Amino acid sequence: MDDWFTIEQIDSQTFAISEYKHWEETHCYLLSGNESALLIDTGLGVSDIRKVVNQLTQLPVLVATTHVHWDHIGGHKEFDHIAVFETEKEWLSKKFPLSLQSVKNALTKDPCEFPSGFNIDEYQIYQGQPDRLLSDGDCIDLGNRKVYVIHTPGHSPGHCCYYEPEKKYLYSGDLIYKGCLDAFYPSTDPQLFLQSIRRIQLYSVNRILPGHHDLNISPAITDRIEKAFSALEKEGKLVQGNGIFDFSEFQIHI
Repeated sequence: MDDWFTIEQIDSQTFAISEYKHWEETHCYLLSGNESALLIDTGLGVSDIRKVVNQLTQLPVLVATTHVHWDHIGGHKEFDHIAVFETEKEWLSKKFPLSLQSVKNALTKDPCEFPSGFNIDEYQIYQGQPDRLLSDGDCIDLGNRKVYVIHTPGHSPGHCCYYEPEKKYLYSGDLIYKGCLDAFYPSTDPQLFLQSIRRIQLYSVNRILPGHHDLNISPAITDRIEKAFSALEKEGKLVQGNGIFDFSEFQIHI
């Protein structure tokens, strides 16, 4: 197997599977329970994430999607059981909102030593039928380990975070991370993004596990992101087309 993925152990039953060699620096998360395992997102799809998962667990695996963007569903093709929030079912099963060429352009926009065997000409955006549709508040029971769905639209209509009350882990997808928080696409909504951040503030969180970049971030970053969005709202700037605002440890692109 190539060395494209980096595996980091969060605890004895939780692993981060990361793609640090690419500018997106995506993170996927494998959670094991007593009866089954949950894989949150599958990354870029330029190398076989299933081989990594098989190294870490022999349990049946359900893939849970934070949102249907190309850099989070690339490895979905390697799995039989996929869950997606109901709002974005058709993005996964019928028509992805971006063209294949635009995705390829994004995938290769910065120099990258892709894994051997990867051919950009053969790259395809995953399309398929999910076998589970998620709704806000749904519980995914892995056997003595429960994960809850929190609908957090803004970055995309069906974006969701996953929360474990027992461990107080928040898998934040593209809602919270150190980097550029994007709310400028036609399918994004800066106001909903702010509302989703405020909703997350209501949860007790010991650790945030983001979708990109720095894996070790303080839960306090949520409050700083909310403060930044709120400041832009008060200034009348929380409207698409206003550009990129730099807040040092993160940026907001609207």
